[in-house]
Amino acid sequence: MQQYETVIILTPLLSDDAAKEVIAKFSKILTDNGAEIVQEDNWGLRKLAYPIQKKSTGYYHLTEFRAPGELINKLEIEYKRDERVMRFLTIALDKHAIAYNEKKRSGAFNKKPKTEEAAA
Repeated sequence: MQQYETVIILTPLLSDDAAKEVIAKFSKILTDNGAEIVQEDNWGLRKLAYPIQKKSTGYYHLTEFRAPGELINKLEIEYKRDERVMRFLTIALDKHAIAYNEKKRSGAFNKKPKTEEAAA
């Protein structure tokens, strides 16, 4: 099983409950088809770099998961069918990206260097 990471941008017209419902729908599709969700990260409402469908903000959500390769096509078809999804991007992670994500989850990058602590 390959490890993947997908980011979806939902329309900003959704309420928080509706956005959580959409995210739960896609998580269910993953788990029902044999995927294992490693991590989900809700980035919330953010400004877009350029307008999409005349909207300047979007509700971002990142999901990291392990799944068989055939599942990615099914997942992306579901993204395309759902009108609440403005954009999506799914990438396969290599061993370096997986190691980076594990370090990020453990908080290795949040620690301040000792020189900054002494200066403060």
